Amino acid sequence: MKLPRDVSGTELIKALQRIGYEVTRQTGSHIRLSSRSPDQHHVTIPNHNPLRVGTLSAILSDVASHRNLVREDLIRQLFSD
Repeated sequence: MKLPRDVSGTELIKALQRIGYEVTRQTGSHIRLSSRSPDQHHVTIPNHNPLRVGTLSAILSDVASHRNLVREDLIRQLFSD
C-alpha cells in the first residue's frame, strides 16, 4: 500500500491510539505516544498538518519494526477503513 500524503499529526495519533498507543506527554507541538505491548515503546509525533512524507515514513517504520510487521501491513491497519 502506498504511503498516504495528506496525513496530519492528529490523524496519525488517532490511528496509533486504535492499535494501543496512548498520549503520555506534550511539549509544544510534539506529542509523545507510548505503548506497553508487546513491550514499552515511545514515539514522538509532530502535530503538523500535513506531516512531511519523510517524517511519516520514519515514524511508521519505527512502529512497524517494534511490532514485527512489514511497513505496508501497518499502513493497511492504520489507514484503511
